[in-house]
Amino acid sequence: MPIISTSGLARTFTTRNGPVEAVRGVDLTVRPGEILGLLGPNGAGKTTTLRMLTTLLPPTGGAATVAGHDLVGDPAAVRRCIGYVAQSGGLDPQETVRSELVTQGRLYGLDRARAAARAEELAADLGLTELLDRKTPALSGGQRRRVDLAMGLTHRPELLFLDEPTTGLDPGSRADLWALVRRLRDEHGTTVVLTTHYLDEADALADRLVIVDKGTVVAEDTPAGLKAAHGVTTLQEAFLAVTGRGPAPVDTTPVAV
Repeated sequence: MPIISTSGLARTFTTRNGPVEAVRGVDLTVRPGEILGLLGPNGAGKTTTLRMLTTLLPPTGGAATVAGHDLVGDPAAVRRCIGYVAQSGGLDPQETVRSELVTQGRLYGLDRARAAARAEELAADLGLTELLDRKTPALSGGQRRRVDLAMGLTHRPELLFLDEPTTGLDPGSRADLWALVRRLRDEHGTTVVLTTHYLDEADALADRLVIVDKGTVVAEDTPAGLKAAHGVTTLQEAFLAVTGRGPAPVDTTPVAV
C-alpha cells in the first residue's frame, strides 16, 4: 500500500487579479521506505504540493491519502504520522539544544521524563550529545540542520518531509546530512520526501524523482532512468530537457556516409 497517494491534487489561489492555479492536478504515488525527490523550477508548484501533503495548506481539488489517512478528512491523523523539516528551521535563539528537543517531545504528548530520554536518544543518534547544553545561536549551519532533523524525528514518524534540507551548508555538512537521510531509510525504514534545487543531491539521494512544472507532474523515474530517457549523462541536462529551460542535448549518433 502506498504511503502517499494523490489523485488530481490541486490548489488555486484567489488574488486581486483573479484565480491562480498553483497546482493543477498532481497524481503521485510514494512507496514505503522510498526516498523520493520532488523537483521543479521556481514557481512550478512543488512547494505548494509539499505544503498540501504536510497539511499546512488545504487543497482546493483532488484527493489524497498520507500514511493511510485522508488528507482533507483527517489532517490531525496525518500530522501524527509525519515529520516536517522546513527550509528556514525554527530554533529559538534563547534555548539550548536540550530544551528545544524536550519541548518538542512534550508537544507530542510525552511526559517530561520520556521527553528528556527521547532528547538524549536523538542526540546520540544524530551526533548532538556534546551540543545538548549549547544555545542554538552557537551552532554551525550543519549542527542546526541536525537539530532541525532531530526535532522532526521526535515522534518517530514513518514519513519525513525535508524542504531544501542542505541549503547554505558547506560540502562536508551536506555529505553528513546525506548520510543521515540514508541511515534513516536503511535502519529505520523511514520514507523520505525531499525538495531540493541541488541536482547532484537529488541524483545521489533519491531512489526516484518526480519533476513538477506549471502545476503538473511532467516526469517521473529513477535518476538513471531520466538520464537514459534523454540520452544525457547528468541529471541537470535531463532536468533542463524535461522542463524546456535549456538547450536540448546534442545528438552524437554517428551519421552514415
